[in-house]
Amino acid sequence: MKFESAMLVFWKDWKEIRRNYQVLAPIIFVPLVFTIVLPLILVLVPSVVGMPGTAFQLIGPMFENLPPEVRAAVSGMGAEEAIVYVFALYFFAPFFLIIPIMASSVLASDSFAGEKDRKTLEALLATPLTEGDLLLGKVLVAFIPSIIVTFASFAVYCVVVDLASVLRFGGELLLPNALWVLFIFGVTPLVALAGIGVTVIISLRVKGYREAQQMSAILIAPVLALVFAEVGGAIVFGPLMILLMIGVFALVNALVLVLGIRHFHREELLTRGG
Repeated sequence: MKFESAMLVFWKDWKEIRRNYQVLAPIIFVPLVFTIVLPLILVLVPSVVGMPGTAFQLIGPMFENLPPEVRAAVSGMGAEEAIVYVFALYFFAPFFLIIPIMASSVLASDSFAGEKDRKTLEALLATPLTEGDLLLGKVLVAFIPSIIVTFASFAVYCVVVDLASVLRFGGELLLPNALWVLFIFGVTPLVALAGIGVTVIISLRVKGYREAQQMSAILIAPVLALVFAEVGGAIVFGPLMILLMIGVFALVNALVLVLGIRHFHREELLTRGG
């Protein structure tokens, strides 16, 4: 496996992807919703509508499981400030798992399945590149853009949250903090790799891009489960939870890597007619 050879696959695929609006649109517009639209709604709605009585009801289950120092900080705030603080620092964290899993799965769906749609799979498999070079190249073309989008989304989110916090908390900047840095730079790359690995395996088995994308959409389900679990107070994205997720996704990636190598056989792909 040679990185230089894998990069040849990367640049070939990237030239195709950057002209494909169907692939690029979701990974551009969805992060905008999570990083700008939802935080702005969070900041503006309490001020416009006024919900002092319902604010603590909304964050009640989550509030009970927050670390003691966070509960102490929130208890001294007004209702609007408390809901902004808790939502911005804790509630929105799971949504940043959706961005890498969605972006990576959309891009990875175009890997081998896209080659089948474009009738270029046979030409690709006929190149002197090894199977490892091909797999690594397909992983990189999904991983690099998805991580760039995730990190850029985090930067935008920090700006939006800090603009709000300057107004509400007397100049205090809420982000970035150590917890979010560990989460974004520790968990999201592993989540992206897991999504890519599963989607590439799907892409190897299905007939085309649309089918691969539809099947890979199921990857969002575990992330949504985390969102609902946090809203219900079952979990909180604290240090222990983040370290646990890093360990779990590292194991998942190792398993997916083994499965990917086992499922990628050049001769079998050619026999199925790509």
